[in-house]
Amino acid sequence: MKFDRQEALHQATDLFWAKGFHATSMRTIQQAMDMRPGSIYASFGSKEALFKQALQYYAANSQARLAACVEQADSPLAGLKRFITEVVMGCDQAPSSMCMLVKSITELTEDNAELLLEAKRLLNGMEQAFAEVLAQAQAQQQLSGDVDSTRLARYLQMQLMGLRAYVRANGDAKEHLESLIDDVFQFPQGES
Repeated sequence: MKFDRQEALHQATDLFWAKGFHATSMRTIQQAMDMRPGSIYASFGSKEALFKQALQYYAANSQARLAACVEQADSPLAGLKRFITEVVMGCDQAPSSMCMLVKSITELTEDNAELLLEAKRLLNGMEQAFAEVLAQAQAQQQLSGDVDSTRLARYLQMQLMGLRAYVRANGDAKEHLESLIDDVFQFPQGES
């Protein structure tokens, strides 16, 4: 059987996302990835290095998913809303209802300073991706030019975190989610 690095990284990401860094043992990693310890270390380095790569894999997939939603939508704002809706509505199918980056930031301590810094950097990158989509919406006059796209991106990031936590706390409240997401997108519109 040929080694598929992407598939192994996908398996590790799902495992870390579900269990967190500290609760994931090397034995569990070996089972999830169907690899021997020597092969894992040769391919990915230490548990910390594998976790860092898993964080990067997760963030890259999230940004690709955002880009696909924007590309498939009629407008940047519709794409951003579609992304948030898919993420929130799909929480119960994900390894964890929480964003892996947020979960990692809440779990990691200064004992894992490099991993904590990487999770924060990647989360900020997602926020920057939101800001870029909002700037596109402004350029298309779908969103008021007076709106600070960076500040609005922070707001959307915060709302997304809150909605995911809401799903975790109230898993049976899916019928309310669409209207809550609609509420999140009530900000100054452009001239369209």
